Amino acid sequence: MTTAPTPLLSAQGLHVTFPGRHGTAPARAVDGVELDIRAGEIVALVGESGCGKTTLARSLLGLVPPASGRVSFGGKPLEYSSRALKAYRRRVQLVLQDPSGSLNPRHTVYDAVAEGLRIHGYAGDERATVAQALSRAGLRPPERFFLRYPHELSGGQRQRVVIAGALVLEPELIVADEPVASLDASVRGEILALLLRLRTELGLSALVVTHDLGLAWNIADRVAVMYLGRIVETGDVEQVLTAPRHPYTQALLSVLPDAPGDPVVLTGEPPDPSRIPTGCRFHARCQILASGEAERAGVAEACRSRELKVLDGGGGAQVACHWARAAV
Repeated sequence: MTTAPTPLLSAQGLHVTFPGRHGTAPARAVDGVELDIRAGEIVALVGESGCGKTTLARSLLGLVPPASGRVSFGGKPLEYSSRALKAYRRRVQLVLQDPSGSLNPRHTVYDAVAEGLRIHGYAGDERATVAQALSRAGLRPPERFFLRYPHELSGGQRQRVVIAGALVLEPELIVADEPVASLDASVRGEILALLLRLRTELGLSALVVTHDLGLAWNIADRVAVMYLGRIVETGDVEQVLTAPRHPYTQALLSVLPDAPGDPVVLTGEPPDPSRIPTGCRFHARCQILASGEAERAGVAEACRSRELKVLDGGGGAQVACHWARAAV
């Protein structure tokens, strides 16, 4: 029996909490997450705003220490000393949603891309390394962009500069938080194609954080759907997005332009993470419970009162839903 290769990046029993306001209970922003990302793999982390996906991404980057659980990279637990985190961030880089906010308007493109090299005391040929990163990000000839400022670039070009700034340190993994949300449709496709090309050419792994299941379909090998601090469905992207089992995933997919049937309109907002409901954390908004289908399946009481186990991070098809499990 062969053992599975060690994941490149792994979250194990991860919990991230924030202090409550005015003496209220702590907010459980990440509430027990297991997630593995393998070398050369693109994983999409999907969910509504406020579900905890950005906090999870920031914790995986070492920006937010967990209350419990751990993050491992290459099989070794992440250490939180300044020196260890600096070394880690050469290997794992962040690409943010808004390129305008990521770039200092007073810095040229060259300085923006070279910044990481200077922080890490790079001793090689800085000019050649910056040029290579810009070229890999699709800005060619790179020298034409060296002395430009962010306001002189299009939105797509600015995002490519941000990606070049991540690539310049030759990381093994990038965490892209809504990498195309601020771009128009034509440019979105170009940036997604770039990320796929970088995976092919450089063996780069990626965690792509998004609210858009259509984006996940176009770029990811695997998808993890997050709700109220926990992953509620995961598996190969085609399997999850063609035959979603969790009612929350079904609702997210139903509003895509080409989705069959009527959109599922979820009532209310996601609950406050300081007051997570008993039972299934989605039950108060669940269309399956509201329609009586869960009652007919004999699981309605379990939905309201029995908590589901945390899904493991291995990547096989899994769902945290009493009704979906009863239907198997």
